[in-house]
Amino acid sequence: MGELAAYGGLFLAALLAATILPAQSEAALAALLLAEAYSPVLLITVASIGNVLGSVINWLLGRGIDRFRDRPWFPVRAASLDRASSWYQRYGRWTLLLSWLPIIGDPLTVAAGVLREPLWSFLLLVAVAKIGRYLVLATALGSTWW
Repeated sequence: MGELAAYGGLFLAALLAATILPAQSEAALAALLLAEAYSPVLLITVASIGNVLGSVINWLLGRGIDRFRDRPWFPVRAASLDRASSWYQRYGRWTLLLSWLPIIGDPLTVAAGVLREPLWSFLLLVAVAKIGRYLVLATALGSTWW
């Protein structure tokens, strides 16, 4: 596999995995790390950038979703959005540290957009979570990224 294809494929896998689309990036990163043919630091960097950008897409979707909440065709009831908003307001932006988790991470990033979380704090917390997850994975696989 060529270097550009490896890094580009990893970036796309990480980007898609962070959006509301069902995808997985850990397997792609693990395979490339275990191949030992690529720089672990560059692999983690590329995966992290793709994953954070995917979360920003969710944040942007959340920012725009609120204007449709009262439309009859909208798939989520206004009461459900209000409940999610109150949950996020109760626990705050720190819930974004859980954005790396499967199933609940993506909705958290959408909720952050709905609730107008500032981009700077969103990026900071999501980046910590996403990069941390990849560093733990790389360490667990015995990769020497440091």
